[in-house]
Amino acid sequence: MDAARGRGRPRKDPATLAQWTPPKGWSRLVAWLSPEEKKTLKRVAVESDVAVADLVRALARGLATEAITHEDLLGYVVKGTLVMEKIPTLFERDERFRVVDRPRAECAWVFDGAGVGTEKLDGTNVRLTVRSGLLVRVEKRRNPSKAQKQQGIVDGWYIDTAENSNDDRWILAAAANTDVSTWPDGEYPCEALGPRIQGNPLALSDHLCVPFNSHAPTVPDVPRSYHELRDFLTTLDSKFSPGHLAEGIVFHHPDGRRAKIKRKDFPRTAVVA
Repeated sequence: MDAARGRGRPRKDPATLAQWTPPKGWSRLVAWLSPEEKKTLKRVAVESDVAVADLVRALARGLATEAITHEDLLGYVVKGTLVMEKIPTLFERDERFRVVDRPRAECAWVFDGAGVGTEKLDGTNVRLTVRSGLLVRVEKRRNPSKAQKQQGIVDGWYIDTAENSNDDRWILAAAANTDVSTWPDGEYPCEALGPRIQGNPLALSDHLCVPFNSHAPTVPDVPRSYHELRDFLTTLDSKFSPGHLAEGIVFHHPDGRRAKIKRKDFPRTAVVA
């Protein structure tokens, strides 16, 4: 077993911060990070046994030497900033995980009247990759376990489906039944829907995938207050499948931000017609 690593040599002047002089021509790159992003960077650095700064420089060096292509990097940037974004719920929650009449600060733009509302579809989160009008990859979302959350992993990720897996059978059926021939090349987060997915609350006759940002039905004149939204969702008919209640609303800001609210988020006594 390796001996425990020592603390290193003490500074000559403990009252003075250590200084590092960068090579000639180097410059500092500053970026603001969320607590979750910072924690993730630190975790990767610890697992790699390097400093966070060395980790970032290694990535930059990989780009500079073409060990990593900028196309690959941009793909991961899009995944990180758009696909796996955790959409906040409009209101704070109580101890029973029901929303209360206290708007969340990051959703203030909704209450200021910005953005448009679309119907939130109740299915399974998947991601389709399209190339030249053909479906080349189908992934499903995985959320962190309780143990992983305790380790600081808060956001979900996507994993590949398997053709011989019974668990993935209906996701793959939904993907195969979705016409992607006119979709531009890219990766599309979608909601997989159908008779054998999530109890099929919209009573659909077949399976399919609906992209979050391009095909979700728009809902006009959505109210913006707690009580009005509660009453509105109690009777909101699905535009995607008329005759069935919509699951909720997702608000979309022009700059890409989103916020959501579901009918079942409200206290049970508040949604009785």
